[in-house]
Amino acid sequence: MPKTPNNPALDASLEKELAGLKAEYDRLRDEKVRAEQDLAHLAAQLDELEKKALAEYGTANPDELAGLLDAKRRENAALVADYREHIRTVRQDLDAIDREFGE
Repeated sequence: MPKTPNNPALDASLEKELAGLKAEYDRLRDEKVRAEQDLAHLAAQLDELEKKALAEYGTANPDELAGLLDAKRRENAALVADYREHIRTVRQDLDAIDREFGE
């Protein structure tokens, strides 16, 4: 079997590269563990929010929830318009009283 020549520079370079690769592997492993923990946390949070949506709105379907939100927005806009009209009427009545008794 042929003998490999002694090359300390090559050995040091390989050792340095191996140390760098090991550090990168450790960093990636830690990143994977954090990502898995984040995923588990988000899945639990999603499950909790779906249960809450079902209890409060009768659905956890995003499209149905968006439809409910749109309906509530339209309802609120109508209520604001009604209130705006009521305030306008009150103002008119007060102005009429001022004119009647201010003269």
